[in-house]
Amino acid sequence: MSSTFADAFYFDSLVWDWIIAIYLFLAGMSAGAVMIAIYLKRKVIEGNPAANGMIKATAILAPLGIISGLTILIFHLTKPLSFWKIMIFYNPTSIMSMGVILFQVYMMVLFAWLAVIYKDEVVTFLKDRVPVAKKVLPLIEKVLPQLKKFENGIELFLGFLAILLAAYTGFLLSALKTYPLLNNPVLPILFLFSSLSSGAAACLLFGIIGFKESVHSASVKWIHKFERPVVLFELFVLFAFFIGLILGGGQKEAAAMAAIGEGFWANWFWYGVIGLGMLVPLTLNFVSPEGVKHHKAFIMLVTSLSLLGVLMLRTFILYAGQMTIV
Repeated sequence: MSSTFADAFYFDSLVWDWIIAIYLFLAGMSAGAVMIAIYLKRKVIEGNPAANGMIKATAILAPLGIISGLTILIFHLTKPLSFWKIMIFYNPTSIMSMGVILFQVYMMVLFAWLAVIYKDEVVTFLKDRVPVAKKVLPLIEKVLPQLKKFENGIELFLGFLAILLAAYTGFLLSALKTYPLLNNPVLPILFLFSSLSSGAAACLLFGIIGFKESVHSASVKWIHKFERPVVLFELFVLFAFFIGLILGGGQKEAAAMAAIGEGFWANWFWYGVIGLGMLVPLTLNFVSPEGVKHHKAFIMLVTSLSLLGVLMLRTFILYAGQMTIV
């Protein structure tokens, strides 16, 4: 391991490492996928939403992302067996405790929403493959139609929770007041749009490749149109993020220049986050002919680069943000 790499990933002021970056990425991707899926279901998809590849992808990615992220977080703690305490004993003054409440409510509402969409599939699955569930199947068959009556309310509430979850990961870092780069009010907005970016890329990648959604479907075309303005606005928010730090002077300016001025993390930011993760996908989408844009190999390349860019952004913010302290 080179000294440059070691210095970049291991330094005295480091509190949260790359494991937390993966957690932030997965939570944001889950929230972004849910926001996009809700819009597609309400405004774009015609017919049965349960048959749409984007919705199918979200049904897997959204719960898997948040469960995987929380599992990583639990085992990363020094006392993972004591994690259950924070899920029962809440502290309204702790942003971490408020986050746990948000995760719990989000998961419950998410599963209720998916159960409404896939109610027939849920009943069939339990009836045919889960013998023990036959005892409670009559109750489930009564509950699901009742949930259906509240589908609109569940959907709107889930969308609100997804927005909160996407922004929460930014609030969590911005609460670290001793780190001037992280203690920035723009960070939740940046994480919200990066969540939308990763959610869109994940839905496209898994919806088309995994669930065989037609590349010419209305939902795929909408996400294609949605991606570009989201990435452009993400670039604008990044610009505002660092301009605000530089104009703030003192330790804020020092933190910004340490992050993007020169060195390992500056290269990570300019070549990885901005170049590979944002400008390359934008350029490919801009210069490629329509026939190429709808090819599966092209979609795999662009969405993979977008997901990599968001993961690199979360990692950059986490590490570069902890290099400078007040």
